[in-house]
Amino acid sequence: MTQPDGPHRSVNPDGLLPPVGFAHATVAAAGRTIHLGGQTGHRGDGDLDDGLVAQFDQALANLVEVLTACGAEPHHLVSMAIYTTDMATYRAEARALGEVWRARLGRHYPALALFGVMELHDPRALVEIVSTAVIPQAGTDA
Repeated sequence: MTQPDGPHRSVNPDGLLPPVGFAHATVAAAGRTIHLGGQTGHRGDGDLDDGLVAQFDQALANLVEVLTACGAEPHHLVSMAIYTTDMATYRAEARALGEVWRARLGRHYPALALFGVMELHDPRALVEIVSTAVIPQAGTDA
């Protein structure tokens, strides 16, 4: 099944598990590609809040700030990789994480992968998000 998703379109084949909170693939419109470096839950002062949900919220806030600085918006995201050092809490807090996602990014779900990892650069960090966005050229469709 193909669905329009902002300027891009999501592709979710009927033969695959129906996606919830992600897309199996995103076909990007022609345009300017932005590769966003890993965003953690660090605030501008370098500190981190405790807890996965709080860090996920700040990481998404950081991601949106970088997108905005590049002239992009959340619906321009075409792919995302989320790395967490606490997969058990990620699963247990899925509902709260979904609420944070929708508050920061709306109901836009790019092609997404989730990875449980042993550690991140800052040992206090519980999550890091790496993304790609495409700002479409005027008059182009995915």
